[in-house]
Amino acid sequence: MRVLMVSDVYFPRVNGVSTSIETFRGGLAAEGVDVRLVVPAYGGEAPLAGIRRVPGRPVPGDAEDRFVRWRAMHRAVAEAAEGCDLIHVQTPFVAHYAGLAAARGAGLPVLATYHTLFEEYLHHYAPVLPAALLRAAARRISRRQCNALDGVVVPSTAMRDRLADYGVTAPMHVLPTGIPLQRFGSGDGEAFRARHGIRPERPVALFVGRVAHEKNIDFLLRALQVTLRSTPEALLLVTGEGPALPALRAQVEAAGIAGSVRFLGYLDRQKDLPDCYAAADVFVFASRTETQGLVLLEAMASGLPVIALSAMGTSDILDAGRGCLVPPDDFTAFGQTLAHFLAHRPVWGHLQREAREYAREWSDAAMAERLASLYRELRRSHRAAHLERLAIGGI
Repeated sequence: MRVLMVSDVYFPRVNGVSTSIETFRGGLAAEGVDVRLVVPAYGGEAPLAGIRRVPGRPVPGDAEDRFVRWRAMHRAVAEAAEGCDLIHVQTPFVAHYAGLAAARGAGLPVLATYHTLFEEYLHHYAPVLPAALLRAAARRISRRQCNALDGVVVPSTAMRDRLADYGVTAPMHVLPTGIPLQRFGSGDGEAFRARHGIRPERPVALFVGRVAHEKNIDFLLRALQVTLRSTPEALLLVTGEGPALPALRAQVEAAGIAGSVRFLGYLDRQKDLPDCYAAADVFVFASRTETQGLVLLEAMASGLPVIALSAMGTSDILDAGRGCLVPPDDFTAFGQTLAHFLAHRPVWGHLQREAREYAREWSDAAMAERLASLYRELRRSHRAAHLERLAIGGI
């Protein structure tokens, strides 16, 4: 079976969508599914088999992202779809319309994964417009896009319920991205601390993700100030890049906590990121808009306990209460929970064991097997519907 995945974002741009595509592509290969990609060109990428890059221009205010060219994307997707059995759209921008047009033109089934809760973060990027207007527009566009598809993959039950509230009637399938367990859990934390000049005994909290406003990292910085009152040696590592970085740096300077926060930028996922997870004592996360929260599972697979808010997609992971602590949605309570954890690290050894055991239930192989089964069922039902239409037309 051959599937075409289409996206407005991919590596070297690091985010949850890129990670999901890469993870599923590897797992699907083991299931006998050949995945082709049509994704943006960022400049300087080496040619790779099965990946077609489409030129674009930087997004104003966020030079990491690209506006791919409309015609070039449509042409590339239509050409790449030849010989494919199904098209899987990963983002709701140009890729959505190009994927839908190619699928309808070639008579192929098309589904999309709804990775991002746009309703909750558009106002960060268009603050001059009323937030209520932006939310209504996001709901309307999402409903129209999803209902044009043969199926929608959602990474959490919370996201399924939200789309149902929008009025989405297309079949929805809850299927989270899995974790490549072999990559995490084998990092060298001591070497990472040595490279970055972090003393072995210093308590370290870690955030991994895009440094964007919707990730609520400013909440973590306020919580850290509470933590520092009783644990002055605490250090927060923030990995990733994004448009909120200048504002967060300014917040750190204004709060006088520059010695307690380090912004590390992007880390290589094959080596540096696993080492970073291994170097930390606890993972912290405060986003309220996640459709899944994949980094929580990466941390758990690394044996790292998690302190996080349970909201939207993260609830599917955190509500089991395994390998994690879930404080109230209040930065003072969050900071106190973090301080208590860091001050009594040996007491929380059971959370490390729970985290590793729990992460195994979210393996990339298991999730890829489920997605391959969904692909085959969509292909079968699409062909059956086509034959039925032919039969009716012949009467």
